[in-house]
Amino acid sequence: MRRPRIVDFSIFILKYIFNWRFGIAEITKKSRIYKKIIDFALFKDDEIIVVPNTININKKIESEGSEFLPTAVIKEVIKRNKDIVIMDTCLCRTSNDCQDYPQDIGCIFLGPTSKKIPEHIGKKATVEEALAHVDKADEAGLSHIIGRNRIDTVWMNVHPGKGLLTICHCCPCCCLWKVYPNLDSDISDKLEKLDGVNVELHEENCKKCKKCLDDVCMFNAISFENDKITIDNDICKGCGLCVNSCKFGAITIDYTDRTIENVVNRIEDLIEIKEL
Repeated sequence: MRRPRIVDFSIFILKYIFNWRFGIAEITKKSRIYKKIIDFALFKDDEIIVVPNTININKKIESEGSEFLPTAVIKEVIKRNKDIVIMDTCLCRTSNDCQDYPQDIGCIFLGPTSKKIPEHIGKKATVEEALAHVDKADEAGLSHIIGRNRIDTVWMNVHPGKGLLTICHCCPCCCLWKVYPNLDSDISDKLEKLDGVNVELHEENCKKCKKCLDDVCMFNAISFENDKITIDNDICKGCGLCVNSCKFGAITIDYTDRTIENVVNRIEDLIEIKEL
């Protein structure tokens, strides 16, 4: 019973300090020593890729006769793993008491380390159940993040971290990575845009309603200056949440990459699938 008690305590602490995360992250820009401690404790060896919500993608791409969309990357990784655990709640949304997106769409964990996750945190799942979970998240308007995320091994008290791959389903109001603009770049650079994603602004359709601004864009890539909306594609991570918020077709997202296999292989390299 030791492990569940440790995990329950971690969940209690996380929920208690969840909304302190912005201030905690901001200190990484002010103290080199503090940044190194936080980086080692929570982000060491992280490599995380943002995958946009597929529902709003404008273009399907053809690869060897098959249609591929961004979430096909996630689904292909899932299909190649036999160890799968799904959380029945999202820790971020429950901590923030989210009222706009489903709290019951939790993370998917892949890899041999997932077998060590306490059963009251997540349940073992089949490939088919995991694929359906991704579709459910898409339909709810969530974007996705996939990668090696050290913080999950910390709060769940499971190791080794290299045997665990996390798939999060993120809303704009509660995602842990809303702290992205507050973090020192040495840490925030570990979060990457999916290759081939392109977010475009169509000024002729923009009504200047400002619904796509800070409350939606987790990365502060959208601004309103000189009486117009602008998107900084050097900052944008291509989550696509701004597309969901725009009712006038002023923001669109395309996916044009034709190297699905290369992206999947890169993600697979983040996880050691040998038995532990």
